Amino acid sequence: MSLLRGIAIASACLILLPSAMPKAVRPATIATASPTQVLLTQQTKSTWQERPDFAKYFQKAGVKGTFLLYNRKQNLYLVYNRQSANSRVVPASTYKILNSLIALETGAIADENEVIKWDGVKREFPVWNKDQTMRTAIKDSVVWFYQELARRIGQQRMQRYINLANYGNRDISGGIDRFWLDGGLRITPKEQIDFLVKLQQNKLPFSERSMAIVKNIIINEKTSDYVLRGKTGWQKQVGWYVGYLERGSDVYFFAINMDIAKPEDAKARVAITKSILQDLGLVAKTK
Repeated sequence: MSLLRGIAIASACLILLPSAMPKAVRPATIATASPTQVLLTQQTKSTWQERPDFAKYFQKAGVKGTFLLYNRKQNLYLVYNRQSANSRVVPASTYKILNSLIALETGAIADENEVIKWDGVKREFPVWNKDQTMRTAIKDSVVWFYQELARRIGQQRMQRYINLANYGNRDISGGIDRFWLDGGLRITPKEQIDFLVKLQQNKLPFSERSMAIVKNIIINEKTSDYVLRGKTGWQKQVGWYVGYLERGSDVYFFAINMDIAKPEDAKARVAITKSILQDLGLVAKTK
């Protein structure tokens, strides 16, 4: 017996149709889900699978944190440290993804190749101390460049698009050029993935052009087997790496959030992610 037929028979046995009920007890309406609706509800409900074995990657690196991987086709989340995966912290430089989209959409910058002149102020990373384009600035996570974009966008337009994108807690208090670093903006690893799913599917409130440009400039690796997109973030003790991996029609979204006690810990963000993706057979292991 097919599943749909079984559900239909069970429903018929349990529920009297209004026309068959005595008039005195007949309700005004009876709302029942069809078998198809029941199945769709089951299919759209995501599954969360705890992966305590992922702890070994964090232990090897000597750091603490959480890792979340979402398999879109299976609607399956693999999670290590689920509580932290749903805890909000500052997005730090992962916010550059949304900042880029808003800047392009509002005309704060023409495209990924427009040059913004370096202001001559020497900063901690030598690679920051030169003229930048959006392509170079997102690659090297150049904070001053994105602070300039944020000032060009302005408070009102920034708030509008953050609201439309439903990004984190949508709080941009703390200064137009600081809110994602040490201001009020907070986001969870789960919310990071929700945002990236909408970007990958072109379901954010931006033009296809803006989304295509941003998806192009966040490519970290491209091989004949897969394309890996992502962005790191680091602010004080908060470390991030978020992105997604495309393998043909399969897409895997990821977010790692971890504590950074010392500068040497920062490299673990990408290293842990790569180790997990490799051990899951999603990317080739480094020789």
